[in-house]
Amino acid sequence: MSDKLHNYVWKFTSKKLSRRNVLARASALAMFAAVAGFSAVDSGFAAEPKKGGDFVMGLKGGESTNSLDPALSTSHVTAKALRTYGETLTEVSPDGEVIARLAESFSPRDGGKSWDFQIRKGVKFHNGQEMTAEDVLKTMQRHSDENTKSGALGIMRGIESMEVNGDTFTVHLSTPNADLPFLMSDYHLVIQPNGGLDNPGAGIATGPYKVTADEPGLRYKFERFEDYWDDSRGHYDSVEIIVINDDTARANALQSGIVHAINLVSPKTAKLMARNPAVKIETTSGKGHYIFVMHVDTPPFDNKDLRMALKHAVNREELVDKVLAGYGKVGNDTPINEAYPLFDNTVPQRTFDLEKAKEYYEKSGHDGSPIILHVSDAAFAGALDAAQLFQQSANAAGIPLQLKPEPADGYWSEVWNKKPFAASYWGGRPVQDQMWSVGYLSTADWNDTRFKNAEFDAMLLEARAELDPEKRQETYGKMARLVREEGGLINPMFNQYIDGMATNVDGWATNPEGDMMNGFIAVKTWFE
Repeated sequence: MSDKLHNYVWKFTSKKLSRRNVLARASALAMFAAVAGFSAVDSGFAAEPKKGGDFVMGLKGGESTNSLDPALSTSHVTAKALRTYGETLTEVSPDGEVIARLAESFSPRDGGKSWDFQIRKGVKFHNGQEMTAEDVLKTMQRHSDENTKSGALGIMRGIESMEVNGDTFTVHLSTPNADLPFLMSDYHLVIQPNGGLDNPGAGIATGPYKVTADEPGLRYKFERFEDYWDDSRGHYDSVEIIVINDDTARANALQSGIVHAINLVSPKTAKLMARNPAVKIETTSGKGHYIFVMHVDTPPFDNKDLRMALKHAVNREELVDKVLAGYGKVGNDTPINEAYPLFDNTVPQRTFDLEKAKEYYEKSGHDGSPIILHVSDAAFAGALDAAQLFQQSANAAGIPLQLKPEPADGYWSEVWNKKPFAASYWGGRPVQDQMWSVGYLSTADWNDTRFKNAEFDAMLLEARAELDPEKRQETYGKMARLVREEGGLINPMFNQYIDGMATNVDGWATNPEGDMMNGFIAVKTWFE
């Protein structure tokens, strides 16, 4: 995009393995691949993709404090940037199956207590170096280091040791885990030269595009990497991400042809935008949820009765209707819904109940001082509207809820996971183990409710080691009930992902793991 056009924008401002049989089939598939020369690479969803063109995205969720260090990614923009220039050992397909990527194959040993990943040969980093199993090992070691503050730290803590034998990277776990190949798809675990130890924010990886401009909070620019190993991906000549946090400006940029795709389309305007013949709106039901989080170790939220009062004071149906305009479903104060494998649908649905909210608030003995909720539309589209509706219903129950609007820039670095009561958002994870491990395990760096419960931790480890699906589902149900009753999560709604794009963008495929094809839109689409 030219500088003139860029300034104008600112005026608006494989063969698959299913989870269910992964242990049984992983070894067999690896053998088949070795004998038949089969490639376990996902080849896309439509025939005859076309090369060429400059693809521009207008994205919400970027900040001046952002870094291209995969470990530090917390926002929508950096997550999409990582998918554009980086790759992980595995990937989860839109239908929930795990695909080998930088790992050519993977197989379990000792009932899933150890996993071998055969690292793909001939893959080059953007700096010209060839990727090795040592680079993989160093990457995983960096994300296992407490000092990295990696968003993947929660899932790395189950690893006992790691080693390299030739082209094989091996992980030894403290307990068996059938889900490990799924966990290796976490977007933080982008493989970097020497694990990123030299310069983690350099933006050097193995993806189809290499970074040419890094302007945090403003834009990122990428160009096609000519030495990329997989010709079925990376069809554009260049990709640009422009940070447009304002919902109206972002919608205008798409409708006027300034950008080709936008994320987080406001539910209030989605149907209106769909009338534009140059625009198409894609909606995806998935695992993402719009939430309010309380630190259970910080007064007054260390009082369970107060937390229960606030949970009953949320009118979930009203939020889905008015904030999401029907593009979603009510939540139940857990991060898990029916989109996840082994979901327990017997967990009772929490309902809006002013009498219970009053009863719990009085029981809490709270002194009546203002209860401050920090909020910004940076948290999710319509967060301020949702908070205002929450405030009205809480006040009607006698709960002195007050709002503290926060600036969008810096929200994820200065408010989320720091203020004791704030609006937040979580995207989906492929499996329950990853969602629970990243956000609710006592030692998880992203435990944004400060929920630290020894019984929960023990059940998580029990479920991780359990290979019987029925027993595992039963344990997950107990965990959900415990978080629902004892935790600091107020989850009023699971959102649909609403993405907008120009009609000449082809190759789109719905992915319930996240918006914008789980971040792969620039990697897997092309201009028709």
